[in-house]
Amino acid sequence: MASKRTPIPQVDLDSLPGHHIRRLQQIAVAVFLQETESSGLTPVQYAVLQGAANAPGVDQCTLAGAIGLDTSTMATVIDRLEARGLMQRSASQGDRRVRLLTLTDAGRSELVAVLPAMQRAQERILQPLTPAERAAFMRMLRTLVDANNGLSRAPSVR
Repeated sequence: MASKRTPIPQVDLDSLPGHHIRRLQQIAVAVFLQETESSGLTPVQYAVLQGAANAPGVDQCTLAGAIGLDTSTMATVIDRLEARGLMQRSASQGDRRVRLLTLTDAGRSELVAVLPAMQRAQERILQPLTPAERAAFMRMLRTLVDANNGLSRAPSVR
């Protein structure tokens, strides 16, 4: 007996924004890792360090919300940064369940040292665009992220 197969429609992946966004994310991570190789930091670890530097003494949950990272991933990232001596957690005076984050001296030094490489990575990603296109791209990117933030499994809270 012959089975009936549902025909599979042809979809041009090149026409899908999600496909290009996924590819650009892969490229962004690869460029970041190339530029920051000596630091051993991942883009997410950098975001956690920079977020903690921007808000000294921030609690773990607030920082996770600020950078759009789920709390379980945040805990794992902080474990790794703590093991490297770059960050420390301490209990809040008001609520012992709340973990406050601070950079160690080594963490501050690492963040300062990696800054030029991180900035080179951002420049490399945007290099094919003219300055006007870069500004427009960043504006549109922010619009898409902000408008769709609620759809994320870890929406950022700003």
